[in-house]
Amino acid sequence: MVHERRALPWARRQLLWIALAAALAPSAAWVEASTGSTASTLGDVELESSRGRILHRALRADPQQEYLLYVPHGAGRGAPILVTVHGISRNVEEHAKLFAPYAEQHDVVLVAPSFTSERNEGYQRLTNEGVGKRADRALEAIVAEVAASTGADGRKFRLFGFSGGAQFAHRYTLAHPERVISAAIGAAGWYTFPDPRTPYPYGLGPSADRSDLRFDPERFLRVPIVVFVGKEDTAGGESLRRNPQLNRQQGTTRLARARRWVAEMNRAARSRGLPPPASCQEVAGIEHSFGQFMKEGGLGERVFAALFATPSSLGASR
Repeated sequence: MVHERRALPWARRQLLWIALAAALAPSAAWVEASTGSTASTLGDVELESSRGRILHRALRADPQQEYLLYVPHGAGRGAPILVTVHGISRNVEEHAKLFAPYAEQHDVVLVAPSFTSERNEGYQRLTNEGVGKRADRALEAIVAEVAASTGADGRKFRLFGFSGGAQFAHRYTLAHPERVISAAIGAAGWYTFPDPRTPYPYGLGPSADRSDLRFDPERFLRVPIVVFVGKEDTAGGESLRRNPQLNRQQGTTRLARARRWVAEMNRAARSRGLPPPASCQEVAGIEHSFGQFMKEGGLGERVFAALFATPSSLGASR
């Protein structure tokens, strides 16, 4: 387990804030996203003119399913894709705006799906409680469309989520390890443990919520996963699920639950003769806030360092 101090070097903080200020500055790109204008495909001319802009897209096969897209100026054919998933506050715009500078720097196509409470209720657990597609299937369709319209490599992608989005991200990785190169999990409220005796979503066992999901530990325990959590993320609040079973299994805070899940994932891997796939970075001074984590805890840098370990890995598929 890695323990990180809160403070970033002064020069590093300055560069980060310059990048964030550029992303947050009003632009035609953000006006397009915020006014709700949508499109389904990107032609060559439109693709070139839209580089460096956050676009608000509607899925061609399902126009009610929306997502934000950022294509960097230097992203060529076969560019890698990073998917970032919002929490239950539905702060999809904040995810796109704060990650866009890093996507631009690393020539990574950024995708931020919008899972609404009306269409995608239960998206964190991959259950189909809304009127739209189940969230994992919706993401598959979004990635396929992005790959077709931008030339990015959609066969496999990197995946990040924060809070409720972190729930989605780790469960998607467990259910679809063949699609995920690596995953970063930001302060999930609770986790699905690699225990086939415990019914889903607390474990991998059969349940009504599991539906047609299938889990193969021999495959998902080979996907590198880094968990990020603030050391001050110990408050509960109404958004943190608590019950006797969950508290016994995972603990009572997001910090405790992150530690316990990482330990269980690594134990499950060792029991199968596999190297430990999971690690945890605990960042001092950070509470349960995506914005604070990005601005004060260097989360953007941490996520890109974890998912794109070396420059040569950019654009490569596992």
